[in-house]
Amino acid sequence: MDGPLTPVALLCRTSDRGPEGAEGAAELGKLLGARAIGSPGEFRDGRYDEDLRDARGCLLEAGGQVDDALVDGRRPFLLAGDCSVALTTLPTVLRHRPDARILWLDAHGDFHSPDTTISGYLGGMCLAGACGVWDPGLGHDPIDPARVVQWGVRELEGGERVLLTTRGVHTITDLAPLDGMEVFLHVDLDVLDPADMPARFPVSGGASPEKLRDLLSEVAGRCTVIGAEITSIAPAHGTLARQVLDPLL
Repeated sequence: MDGPLTPVALLCRTSDRGPEGAEGAAELGKLLGARAIGSPGEFRDGRYDEDLRDARGCLLEAGGQVDDALVDGRRPFLLAGDCSVALTTLPTVLRHRPDARILWLDAHGDFHSPDTTISGYLGGMCLAGACGVWDPGLGHDPIDPARVVQWGVRELEGGERVLLTTRGVHTITDLAPLDGMEVFLHVDLDVLDPADMPARFPVSGGASPEKLRDLLSEVAGRCTVIGAEITSIAPAHGTLARQVLDPLL
């Protein structure tokens, strides 16, 4: 891992449906000495088009933070309330590092389109938006879905599963295919079992903290980690998150 780490806690609302995401990001940010940006907005159950409108500034700020770090030769380490930041962060990463891979650690695929989503939740559509399955209107070129590798995903809906398969997103159980590659990590901490890390959208059968820490240690050993974004940090669980993420720090 080259270049200094740049932790930033992005506290403004994207598609957060409650305050816990921002609270968790702020808590972990303090433990890491992160710079805090923004303040939480009004939390509500908004549909994706409403959240895109209301959170546009926050989403663009997320991509801007990643852009600034990579331009300056630093490694971005973004803490955020939910996964919607991926709409701008991932295209920014691959604009700078077109040969990199995105390692997506999450309980969910987040690969819905406006045609497949049942909930209308922007956080469940963000990876698909970053990959050009649908256009979020944020002015970023889409990334190639084949550059995305998922681990730990265990809850998918029918239309989402079809999109992941037909668009060529990869699923792995071991890291051998990433040996020697540049990797940007998306870590939604609901990839952990909800018994260890409470989540707004819990899915049982997740990784233990020890297993995730070991995986991240292996990533750091096998790959060149160019940055990371961490989401869904449960309040009062910042210390656990810090321990799990230690191999990246």
